[in-house]
Amino acid sequence: MNWQIDFAHSEIGFSVRHMMISKVRGQFEKFSGHVNFDENDPTQTAVDITVEIGSINTRDGQRDNHLRSADFFDAANYPVMTFKSKQVEQLNDDEGRLVGDLTIRGVTKEVALDVEYAGQSKSPWGTTSAGFTATATLNRKDWGLNWNQALETGGVLVGEKVQISIELELIKQLEAVAEPA
Repeated sequence: MNWQIDFAHSEIGFSVRHMMISKVRGQFEKFSGHVNFDENDPTQTAVDITVEIGSINTRDGQRDNHLRSADFFDAANYPVMTFKSKQVEQLNDDEGRLVGDLTIRGVTKEVALDVEYAGQSKSPWGTTSAGFTATATLNRKDWGLNWNQALETGGVLVGEKVQISIELELIKQLEAVAEPA
């Protein structure tokens, strides 16, 4: 079954250590994709997402520009990152693992997202929505995001581990009914 991403109620976010003492949070404001969520057999679900690197937002324009630069994402040469699922493991009725290929800066690595299924609900307008939360911890250096700066007090400016947090609300698309011949 094809489901449409409800962008008004979905978010792709991240957090990373800053100066070893706090976390910077951000999100990508523009993304697109297809989700074929199989309600009867979730292991047959397929996900294909494209994220626009230029849409990164950490609430600090100077930092966002640095993240878009060749020191990090190199958005001029690699304007998007992609995720394409390869396998879904159903752990129980509301939890699973979505395994797929994540491509950043032309480097593709397999990642596993821990997924929580929040269920479905009918809207007052008659549509059916499904909600999902997906999380993972990645090492940014696996994709060539290596820039850093040593701190006078020890440690580094930017942590290597990036925590990914995705909130996805999908709207079920009605099947087209064939006209009788």
